[in-house]
Amino acid sequence: MSFLKSIFSSENKEQLDKGLSASKKSFFSKLGTAVAGKSTIDAELLDELEEVLIRSDVGVDTTLKIIDALERRVAKDKYLGTKELSQILREEITLLLKQHQAGEIHNFDAPLPNQPHVIMVVGVNGVGKTTTIGKLAHHYSRAGKKVILGAADTFRAGAIDQLQIWADRVGVDIVKQQMGSDPASVAFDTLQSAVAQKCDLVIIDTAGRLHNKVNLMNELTKVKKVMDKVIPNAPHEVLLVLDGSTGQNAFEQAKQFTNATEVSAMAITKLDGTAKGGVVMGISDQFQIPVKFIGVGEGLEDLQLFHPEAFVASFFS
Repeated sequence: MSFLKSIFSSENKEQLDKGLSASKKSFFSKLGTAVAGKSTIDAELLDELEEVLIRSDVGVDTTLKIIDALERRVAKDKYLGTKELSQILREEITLLLKQHQAGEIHNFDAPLPNQPHVIMVVGVNGVGKTTTIGKLAHHYSRAGKKVILGAADTFRAGAIDQLQIWADRVGVDIVKQQMGSDPASVAFDTLQSAVAQKCDLVIIDTAGRLHNKVNLMNELTKVKKVMDKVIPNAPHEVLLVLDGSTGQNAFEQAKQFTNATEVSAMAITKLDGTAKGGVVMGISDQFQIPVKFIGVGEGLEDLQLFHPEAFVASFFS
């Protein structure tokens, strides 16, 4: 059994297939129209395929890379029929996605690189940030890790309440203060509690405001500096959560947050309710930041580790 198969269960595969069904249906409908009546991959077909990829929210820059790779394949192999197009696309997109993944395939059972390991989660309100934190806490807790949450999104009372609900549901500790408190103070208290309780994982929520990029940058920088005083080099990861259903708007959010702080990984949510699954390919490539998690449903198990081969295999199944 391959390592990928050993960590990617049939249940996960079934949910991934279901979650990407709208994107697959939309993409292959457009692709079918493009290749109708054609027998070879020529310049005209490549132009039409370029439009299909862009309309599928893959993004212009990433689309051009894929088209360039296809052109090289056609030139090298001299003759390629349209029957081979899906397989070639699958191979080239897999290569593209794997370029930006961080080393070995990760899993929730693996030992964490730091004790405790600190993840700071960023993203605008409404993208599924709090839900993603709750589901991460569930997965890591179920894998035997002692998890603590920090409610440092003190801008909205609702954010604190929602995180408390998730902490109760999953059965993990949470550190919180009143709405309007200093987010850095919450982060400081959370990390001190994590050290005292010998926690394995700390997940810090942060406010998702983009109306003033300077304030956002200053706030995130302050939170990071305070954490570093308690645990050197914390946070060890900055996870950006993006709503996949927003398509090109997700690109803009990624741009804003990568400018505001050093994002080390991404989680792309809500892929089950959209035909914009191509955004995963484009964002991973354009920002050269690994996609670590994808959300393909509302259930606890529907936040999945992102594996390029499994994602592309599902997309092209």
